[in-house]
Amino acid sequence: MITRTRLAAGACALLAALAAGMAFPAGAVAGEPTGEDAPKVDLVLDVSGSMRTRDIDGGTRMAAAKQAFNEVLDATPEEVQLGIRTLGADYPGDDRKTGCKDTAQLYPVGPLDRTEAKTAVATLSPTGWTPIGPALLKAADDLEGGNGSKRIVLISDGEDTCAPLDPCEVAREISAKGIGVTIDTLGLVPNTKLRKQLSCIAEATGGTYTSVEHTDELTDKVNQLVDRAADPVVTPVATEGADACAKAPTLKSGLYTDREEFGQQRWYRVDVEPGQELRASVSVGADRAVNPSYGVLLRAVTVHGREIVRGEAAGNGRTDVLSTGLRYPKAESDEEDAPAEAVCLQVTNSFSVASGVKTTPGLPLELTVDVVDGPGDSDDAAAFGLGRGWWLLGLLVLVGFVAGLLWGWLSRWRFAVWRTN
Repeated sequence: MITRTRLAAGACALLAALAAGMAFPAGAVAGEPTGEDAPKVDLVLDVSGSMRTRDIDGGTRMAAAKQAFNEVLDATPEEVQLGIRTLGADYPGDDRKTGCKDTAQLYPVGPLDRTEAKTAVATLSPTGWTPIGPALLKAADDLEGGNGSKRIVLISDGEDTCAPLDPCEVAREISAKGIGVTIDTLGLVPNTKLRKQLSCIAEATGGTYTSVEHTDELTDKVNQLVDRAADPVVTPVATEGADACAKAPTLKSGLYTDREEFGQQRWYRVDVEPGQELRASVSVGADRAVNPSYGVLLRAVTVHGREIVRGEAAGNGRTDVLSTGLRYPKAESDEEDAPAEAVCLQVTNSFSVASGVKTTPGLPLELTVDVVDGPGDSDDAAAFGLGRGWWLLGLLVLVGFVAGLLWGWLSRWRFAVWRTN
């Protein structure tokens, strides 16, 4: 009897769980991939003297990089415009000022001539300094123009030797420009200081860091990053939120980027017509070391300051990006030509940093805004967060309740019959 009762309860729970899963509405797509321009990739290769070291598959680091580049050039998709930039390839001297200017475009970003590019790579020989910061600035210039995806792939075996121009700060500066450049970094040596610097560069622009110790690993990773550049993307639009709703820029459906200082409020406005639904989400990235225990708040309020709905999220130092979102359906109006309602979106963060950590530029912020046609029946809109699936869930709960009553009555009847016999 106990076993059957547990099975019945488990079946009801399973039905309820399935209904809950069906009840949540599918997420809306905030926008389609924008632009027809070809994706651009700039491979930035460290050709400093340390690349002579023989510790990768029995050969030099430079030999491994050349082999990987040749294979990557063969596999590069036709639609990708690829270029190659070097750092430390030309100046062998000891003058630091000159060595820190040693970066050059080996092959310009554009349609790929594989033979010409391979010939250029074959001429490289480990030579000089490691000016990572200056090379990144020049690489960002190499990718200017167009609205396709832009990616820098930095391959290095050592830390930057041109301080105080911190390459991590350079990466943040590139990100703050809002030109949509992502920097991925690959370290050829499992070195803690190198890993820390290259990770910081990648995180500042939403890129990735990978440590590689074998030629095939380097080839596979660079190929993966070049292929990723060819994937359709939504190009974010740089905007600047205000410090009050009344001054906020009016946004339409799309993807936007901004910078938000620590503890700062950023305001944006969205017009919502009767019968439409506003869907918004925000992500704030920790592109530098932050204190644990932080949060992000996204609020939708009227122009008079009344809160409509909010979304919030908290973190404890285990994630680099914190995201939250909200939905607001505006009911249909009986009046013809009813005016749109101006909804103000407020983004607030509670990130903080230890003394000595730079607070400028602000943290990278990505805001998605989508204004779509609302549900046909306003009573159906996000009821208790379950959308149209609420009624299905209610029906299944009712059926489960009736089934439970019948099962209990049947059990009591069988027990009575057993006692009688």
